[in-house]
Amino acid sequence: MRVMTRIATHRPGCTTVPDVDDAALAGLERRVRWLATSIVHHANHRRGDPSGLKVGGHQASCASMTSMMTALWFGSKGALGPQDRVSVKPHASPVLHAINHLLGEVPAERLTGLRQRGGLQSYPSRTKDPGTVDFSTGSVGIGATATIWAAFARRYLDAHFGGDGRGRMIALVGDAELDEGAVWEAVHDPQVAELGELLWVVDFNRQSLDRVVPGIAYGEVAGMFGAAGWEVRTCKYGPLLTGLFAEDGGELLRERIDTMPNEEYQRLLRSHGDELRTRLAGSCADPALHRLLSTLDPEALPVVVRDLGGHDMGGLDEAFAGADPERPTVVFAYTIKGYGLPTEGHPANHSALLTPEQYAELAAALDTDPDDPWASLPAHSPEARLCAGTARRLRRDPLPAAPLLDVPVEVSPAHRGVVTTQATLGRVLADLRRNAPELAARIVTVSPDVASSTNLAGWLNKVEVYTVGGEMPRDWFADDPETLVHWAEAPVGQHVELGIAEGNLVGLLGELGSTWSRWAQPLVPIGVLYDPFVGRALEPWGFGTYAGGQSILIGTPSGVSLAPEGGAHQSVITPSIGLEHPGVVAYEPAFAVDLEWTLLHAMRFVGRDGGCSAYFRLSTIPVDQVLAAVPADAAARERRRSQTVRGGYVLRSASDPAAVVAAVGAAVPGALEAAQQLAQDGIETVVVVVTSADLLFRATRARSGMPAGCPGDLVDERILDELFDTDVPLVTVLDGHPHTLAFLGTVRGVPTTTLGVTEFGQSAALADSHALHGIDAPAIRGAVLDLAD
Repeated sequence: MRVMTRIATHRPGCTTVPDVDDAALAGLERRVRWLATSIVHHANHRRGDPSGLKVGGHQASCASMTSMMTALWFGSKGALGPQDRVSVKPHASPVLHAINHLLGEVPAERLTGLRQRGGLQSYPSRTKDPGTVDFSTGSVGIGATATIWAAFARRYLDAHFGGDGRGRMIALVGDAELDEGAVWEAVHDPQVAELGELLWVVDFNRQSLDRVVPGIAYGEVAGMFGAAGWEVRTCKYGPLLTGLFAEDGGELLRERIDTMPNEEYQRLLRSHGDELRTRLAGSCADPALHRLLSTLDPEALPVVVRDLGGHDMGGLDEAFAGADPERPTVVFAYTIKGYGLPTEGHPANHSALLTPEQYAELAAALDTDPDDPWASLPAHSPEARLCAGTARRLRRDPLPAAPLLDVPVEVSPAHRGVVTTQATLGRVLADLRRNAPELAARIVTVSPDVASSTNLAGWLNKVEVYTVGGEMPRDWFADDPETLVHWAEAPVGQHVELGIAEGNLVGLLGELGSTWSRWAQPLVPIGVLYDPFVGRALEPWGFGTYAGGQSILIGTPSGVSLAPEGGAHQSVITPSIGLEHPGVVAYEPAFAVDLEWTLLHAMRFVGRDGGCSAYFRLSTIPVDQVLAAVPADAAARERRRSQTVRGGYVLRSASDPAAVVAAVGAAVPGALEAAQQLAQDGIETVVVVVTSADLLFRATRARSGMPAGCPGDLVDERILDELFDTDVPLVTVLDGHPHTLAFLGTVRGVPTTTLGVTEFGQSAALADSHALHGIDAPAIRGAVLDLAD
């Protein structure tokens, strides 16, 4: 084996690591491969699951990654530094745990707990795994794009609060992840081309879960990265094949392999001896190729065929070090799925587990003991010294606690006139700049090309649009008196405008909402999008929340109250999403002051340990704010505010009610109208404004002794008795699916009718739309009369 010493040169983001020799690096790669395989093997064959179900794990997917991860962590020129952050593809989590074990961060006894309660997670988790885990991954494609948004978030912090922005954002990506549309939405965002700290390394093993990927996709995929402004580097062949290509007949061999479909190459990996030689030559009749192949003995030929660039750690190290620091770089590393395992190259090896016999075979090949898989490296061995030196190099300074944000309980003057909750959002943000400037400085708004249509224009004109580039584009409409929204871009802007890509919106929200835990700098990220598209953004936003990101998502306009737009733009299920989503508290305010109070309250839980995200559903229905009947007395006003942020309040009371109507958001004016009509008929009705069905449901669970599922000081079970203190029939109504409020009948165990939207809508006037779905005043009045009878 070649043994050589490499002295690294310096480039921004890379760390100089002297005297790393190939023998020690190769020894570590074998140890990493053994440990990763053993972590999965122990979980399935030693520990198992009492139910008899397969525990699972991805030994083959790990093996294709061990070379590149060993080179990245333990190499020289392109090695990691303490400021670098790495996203590891989901199925390679055992490789990450193995490396963290070798660095002294994960004790051997923890390696036995993969996919066990309280143990190592199936996929890397920032919040649940031991050792250094920079990004949670597991939802295909999202872990990769998180590095883009983390780079963006760090640049935002540096521009607004100071910092040196050191370190690369590195994603180790499975090639099948590039099938995800979310990846390309992110890659092609115009500002991403400015992020020179980005380095993606693609595990190009050309196998997905079900099969070998057909055809040759490299050219198309590499071209898409190049068209987006990325530098494209390729590690396709190792030194053995590269050497053969320089010999007589070598160009024919290169052409043969280059043009070979993925399936044919994978079949070579399952062939031996003369069969392999014949398959490799294919239909080429040129004697030069046959002479070249004849010089390789049967033992050498399989080694040569497997000599791909993704397993050449020297070549990988050079590729990492040579990345262009002025633009993003993607490195395509050709690998073999199951590299070095008995299942190597098999088309069905994705989730295949080594049998005990195969595991023993691997142990013999790697000179390890299957009965003592976690044995330490020999003391003072080159590998042990390399691990110790790497651990010292990558040690990070302890992160100080992020400062808690000082959030006022209210900031706006009295809300008067006929306004919408959507328009109120912009007003409250503007009032924060005037009356709470320190908090306002931490707010960053994000929208996918809908800022002006969701009433953020005033905010934009005051705070400007953030840009990661150094050159400020000219605003050609600055002197146009008819232009109301000025898209002035500046490195200190507080609004980020993205294209129509909701995945990008929530991906950025997740990372802006993680700055408190990454760099001890809290932000209040507020994403605004049309509520019907919350479903499109849901999965990546949910994953960002799972990973520890805390943000506020505003869905507006919402419901069939967006009447003229028709069923294509009318949201029905989003209230249920808000109620059911872990790590999120959901609000749907009816009045401007409700939004002010609940939005400020939600900000108290963003950017802090033990915090959570929030989801707001707003409306374009103009509502006379007189209907809110906000108490003038200070104590009564504070009681109203307290109830509003805890889930609801009684807006219309009655001494001897025949029924209670619990209404949400856009349905509240209709509920008040119905109550007035009923009163004229001698039927008294209590009207409860539900500001958060989510918090009321959590309160019912807390009352029963079950976990409420969010910060304890958000949930107060007393609110249930404050809102529902009489045993009379209940009518619930909202501009959304009626099952959202169906649980309220259990608070007092009373007969309940649930009104809401259960069908797709159609274009109509507002009154017609509410009547069509049975959520207008006549429908509410009829439901009360039916129950009262």
